[in-house]
Amino acid sequence: MSAVSAAPTPRPGILDIAPYQGGEGRIPGMTKPIRLASNESALGPSPRAVAAYREAADDIFRYPDGHATALRQALARHHGLSADRIVCGAGSDDLIHLLAAAYAGPGDEVLYGRHGFAIYPIATQTAGATPVAVPEKNLTFDVDATLARVTKKTKLVFIANPNNPTGTFIPRDALARLHAGLPHSVLLVVDSAYAEYVVRNDYDPGLTLAGSAPNVVMTRTFSKIYALGGLRLGWCTAGPAVIDVLNRVRNPFNVSSAAIAAGLAALEDVASVDRARAHNDVWRPWLERELKALGLEVVQGVANFVLARFLAPPRDAAAAWEFLRQRGILVRKVGVYHLPDYLRITIGTEVEMRAVVAAVAAFLGKS
Repeated sequence: MSAVSAAPTPRPGILDIAPYQGGEGRIPGMTKPIRLASNESALGPSPRAVAAYREAADDIFRYPDGHATALRQALARHHGLSADRIVCGAGSDDLIHLLAAAYAGPGDEVLYGRHGFAIYPIATQTAGATPVAVPEKNLTFDVDATLARVTKKTKLVFIANPNNPTGTFIPRDALARLHAGLPHSVLLVVDSAYAEYVVRNDYDPGLTLAGSAPNVVMTRTFSKIYALGGLRLGWCTAGPAVIDVLNRVRNPFNVSSAAIAAGLAALEDVASVDRARAHNDVWRPWLERELKALGLEVVQGVANFVLARFLAPPRDAAAAWEFLRQRGILVRKVGVYHLPDYLRITIGTEVEMRAVVAAVAAFLGKS
């Protein structure tokens, strides 16, 4: 036998996956930059969630409840669901990966919007299936184009509603039409990570469909309005058959005891969520107006961020990103989402919002 053997080789397709690129959180030499790149909450977590997290520290030598029973029961009460139809995960992206792995494989296709969340193609390729990016209309998920692309190979359709990074959404009727047009064999995954920020009366996070249709899953997260991104906590609801599948393939202790404790406390602190939503209702439209007044094209969104277009060099998106970074402000480049002319700016505090507008004005020579 040769003394030199071949290195372990991953299965075909794995090395074709482009690693997920998160928003930057640090600038070398700067202790506390303004972080507006990851859609984190402007106001931070509920004080009750922080207290519950600290209290949980005494028991971290114990395994957590592998079924997250108390949290599922609390979610069921909060949303009018059955706890038996809820599965919790280490963030909603954990559940997205599990769904792709369980329902798709080599030879299968998974559809998503061209500007949809980057985890969808990553999860699809990890499962060995083929991701299909469907063109969008006005940076919005296109129901008709998606239905036209469905074939016998299609196993899942992912839709983020509202979408990240565009902030756009499709209304209730369009979501219902999307589902009605899909074969019963295709699983529709409605990723509603930003649902709590939406105040429009024509919006549906997918709860009703997930509760009535056997081929619909709605995923949610505690990372956004609940501000628990560092704990990795998400959940989904679906019909009994899908829930059974997820419970077979998920890790046995996939949610930590600290995350469960903080999630319970955050869910109960309704006033904290209301404050976060009210803050966003003021400062997202404000940022949109200010950026438009500076001459930028801004996508009309409904989440906790703004997508703005920087067109002409030398004042393009790449130059704007670097200019802001030099001034201690981190925003998100979205070239990986096929939007190289845009920057995504998270809604932060009043001080942070005024700082980013002043910096953009300086960049554009309008200060």
